[in-house]
Amino acid sequence: MTNEVHKYRKAMKMTQEDLAKAVGVTRQTIISIEQGRYIASLPLALKICKIFNVPVEEVFMLGDNEWYDYWRFKKKK
Repeated sequence: MTNEVHKYRKAMKMTQEDLAKAVGVTRQTIISIEQGRYIASLPLALKICKIFNVPVEEVFMLGDNEWYDYWRFKKKK
């Protein structure tokens, strides 16, 4: 999973601490999300996108391998 949290946060002139407080997590969580070391839960991703006022798919994207795995699993059913 990739994300554009850093890009949208900077566009809104927010610090990592500002965003963390707005969505109820630690600054370290925001850092980890921006660096791709942590995948935000769905509720957290939705909160972040609500702050940015954009759809979740504009900020969080599945990588090519993740789409392939999804469709491969779906075909087995």
